[in-house]
Amino acid sequence: MESRNFQLDAEWNMIHYPEKPSGFGILILGDERNFVHADGSFWTQNEGKSLLLNKCKDEGYTIFYSNLYGKSWGNAKAVNLARRLYEHIIRTEIINERVHLIAEGMGALVALKLLNEMGPSQIRACVLINPILSLHDHLELEREHKFYYKKLIKELSVSLDTDTAELETITKGMNEYDIIENNDIPMKIIQVLYDRRAYKQANLLKKLTVTRKENEMPLSICYILPEKRNQIDGQILNFLKQYERIL
Repeated sequence: MESRNFQLDAEWNMIHYPEKPSGFGILILGDERNFVHADGSFWTQNEGKSLLLNKCKDEGYTIFYSNLYGKSWGNAKAVNLARRLYEHIIRTEIINERVHLIAEGMGALVALKLLNEMGPSQIRACVLINPILSLHDHLELEREHKFYYKKLIKELSVSLDTDTAELETITKGMNEYDIIENNDIPMKIIQVLYDRRAYKQANLLKKLTVTRKENEMPLSICYILPEKRNQIDGQILNFLKQYERIL
């Protein structure tokens, strides 16, 4: 069996099995385009994601992920389901209980909260691809893109179950950066420099690098030009392998 789809809390989840298991697992947290349904997922239908998925399987990883209620924007419900999925997989599959995280875009908001809640006893290493590291900063970056900004406000209002007028106050009070600065789980951030927003985020990442270095916490940052995107898979696998020497 190469993969199977199953439901938790009426949400579809998917697990992929390697031909030669290494005993290590990867929990994937997708971006806003992510989906899982009864017959497949974004990661099986998107060419680039499918390629990464197969490379991870070739390295022996058991890979699992969830629909997470669609565009959750890191809300508590999605974080709780991601944790339940982890616990379900650890109970039912033969893998090491310390798993890797790979999160992209919006999925980073869930990943950061899992890092904070689960800690190094359950999370081995974390890779963030083009991550949204702060909802407040993301809102500010998107403010000038009026059509997308209005759409984003509506999605956040539903996700966070709050009035649109209160969104700025609520997101300002969130502490996503504190999690990055004070968590000692090995972390790699891959930023594709595809537009002005990505370059702005690069300046923020420089500050985070300094803080993590001062606190002696591992943080690797890789900047990639759009035409070099095919390097991402190798960057991820090489990083994860570094943290598998100790079971």
